[in-house]
Amino acid sequence: MKPRSAKNKGKRLQNKVRDIILEKFDKLEPDDVRSITMGDSGEDILLSPAARRLFPFSVECKNQEKINIWEALDQAEGNSGNHIPLVIFKRNRSKTYAVLEFEELLQLLDE
Repeated sequence: MKPRSAKNKGKRLQNKVRDIILEKFDKLEPDDVRSITMGDSGEDILLSPAARRLFPFSVECKNQEKINIWEALDQAEGNSGNHIPLVIFKRNRSKTYAVLEFEELLQLLDE
């Protein structure tokens, strides 16, 4: 796959995640949740403070046929700051999945 095609594939997932967050939390404005430009460092989805209160995650998106989940988690953790690292991933013709630390999931279930 050419680098440009790979970036477009990744951008499609970022835009899908952005749209789903905005749809789920209808009180948010479009500029509260933004997909970053491919190639920029940091989180793939930028959240305003209002969005962060509703969706307390630092998102790393991976739209790849073969994913190294450990590298993706390291990248998410490196970009997360004080937020919960979350890897959202898929491949062609598959469902979209999310991965986070088990302890974080248990804490969310307690809330």
